[in-house]
Amino acid sequence: MPIALAHIYRYPVKGLAPEVIDTVLLQPDQGLPLDRRFGIARGDSKLDPAAPRWRPKEWFVMLMRDTALARVGCRLIPERNSIELQAPGKPPCVARFDTADGRRIIEAYVNDLLGQRREGPARWIEASDVSFTDVPHNCLSLINLESVRELEARMDAALNPLRFRANLYIDGAPPWAEFDWVGREIEIGEARLRVATRIPRCAATAVNPETGERDVNIVKGLRAAYGHYDMGVYAEVVQGGTLRVGDSLTPPSDPRSRSRLGNWLRFVRFLARAAPTVLRQR
Repeated sequence: MPIALAHIYRYPVKGLAPEVIDTVLLQPDQGLPLDRRFGIARGDSKLDPAAPRWRPKEWFVMLMRDTALARVGCRLIPERNSIELQAPGKPPCVARFDTADGRRIIEAYVNDLLGQRREGPARWIEASDVSFTDVPHNCLSLINLESVRELEARMDAALNPLRFRANLYIDGAPPWAEFDWVGREIEIGEARLRVATRIPRCAATAVNPETGERDVNIVKGLRAAYGHYDMGVYAEVVQGGTLRVGDSLTPPSDPRSRSRLGNWLRFVRFLARAAPTVLRQR
């Protein structure tokens, strides 16, 4: 069965709902354009809106603590430097993100949703050269839908793949085949990607993206079924090009499986590669 790109998603604001896109132009060494371009920083974080820098997810309002974020719709309007936020049961907020007045409108809307917080009001932050993904790299995340389906069967629970908040969702590959692609290159459409590492999952995956409620312990389910809590892989763009939904994926010609220890070491090395960038931002 051929492997195809089933869905493309970008998440303009870290922690909020995704946008569905049909086509995207990738550039070498960059992630999905405008993905995690913005974040909602905790009131007690030291992030400076005038000098943004990558920081771990704990510095931001996030799904692990604020589950209702999963239902806040988000639409980026790049040609107007604007963003539209839509919370259930609330009127939409449309404001410019490139003006002080616009950012105040966005922050007021977000803080009304979050309510009064001990750490103070949340703040709207725009990323600089490194987007606000969970890792300090400009990369993409990829999910194999067959892996999700097998996990569903093991856990006897319906799992919306958007729990894993990936950019690319593929269909047609055997379950967990993507793990054997780590350290190798794949081709999708016009682009060539290097699969860097598996993605260890956290408690945010317990949040149902449709209801905003914690209803399934994904981490526990992965550990019980497979002895790990990984789902999906990070991939870096080696050769840019256009991706379109329906494009074929060509897997590596020499996939290799790795030990659990080898996977962890590769993930640690992946994070360590970004250390110079993070240190320069201090």
